[in-house]
Amino acid sequence: MNARCDKTKLAILKVLQRLGGPAGSTRIMEELTALGIDLQPRTVRFYLGQLDTQGLTRFVSRRQGREITEEGAEELEHANVVGKIGFVAARVDSLGYRMSFDLASGTGTIITNVAVIHKGVLSIALREMRRIFVKGLTMGYRMALAYEGETLAGIKVPPHHVAIGTVCSVTINGILLDCGVPVTSRYGGLVELDGGQPQRFVQLIDYQGTTLDPLEVFIKANMTQVHKCAETNHGIIGASFREVPSVALGDIRRIRQDIMRHGLDGILTIGKPNLPLLDMPVAEGRTGMIVIGGLNPIAALHETGVRLSILSLVGLEDVERFVPYQDLTSG
Repeated sequence: MNARCDKTKLAILKVLQRLGGPAGSTRIMEELTALGIDLQPRTVRFYLGQLDTQGLTRFVSRRQGREITEEGAEELEHANVVGKIGFVAARVDSLGYRMSFDLASGTGTIITNVAVIHKGVLSIALREMRRIFVKGLTMGYRMALAYEGETLAGIKVPPHHVAIGTVCSVTINGILLDCGVPVTSRYGGLVELDGGQPQRFVQLIDYQGTTLDPLEVFIKANMTQVHKCAETNHGIIGASFREVPSVALGDIRRIRQDIMRHGLDGILTIGKPNLPLLDMPVAEGRTGMIVIGGLNPIAALHETGVRLSILSLVGLEDVERFVPYQDLTSG
């Protein structure tokens, strides 16, 4: 078995693990294409057959496709870490390019984070998340809900559960790119707020050097203080550091007004050309920009003890599925 074959199989396992449930060859092919791996459905099925034989995947049904096994998840855990470096950066760029949101009409797809919770705690979850939205610690003011058997951003909701969708901060990248402004995602991190204003980064992970979404890592490590920040205006929340061309600052400020009109804004602050922002240096001709983490409402749920599964940067979803947070109810 050659190295290229091994790499392709690992990519398929990675896709299945990320989707969190069964998927067919066509869906797997679409996800692989987003990672720069060009395979036909027939070739995907060939690899899946080999993975089945090795016990790393299993056939669920003709309609649902295959899912990763415990052995497959373990194989991913022990796979060559160096080969996985940059996976998140590649997905950020791919999803930002693929999203179809049109700023003029307010229609199209946006990048989505998903949290899956038991339906019995939905009312508690919505109450907690509303507090985070009210304090402006979120990407805009829109959320999505999907119930048992429904699909959100490609994730099918399991029995007795609900999926909550939040707007991923990479949506800002996609909107600006569509308007001709390239964005470089440098770091995912934690920002300390005091009086609601950003003071400093306390943790940073380079997107190019990680195999996991940085904010998801920080949430699971119990390093966020989103709930506390909503109560006291002081605490640590998720945010990311981006760079934009300084010549585009006028356009960015104009575009931001339209982004706000559609309830998708999450830009926390924009720096000055060629100068550090919160002590973070920028390249010549570039300006720093800090964007609020789209996972912050989900982080608040984790902090308050709600059991959930986090699927960050999970995929694209029609923006019309996202409604003002005030309109969502548990009924």
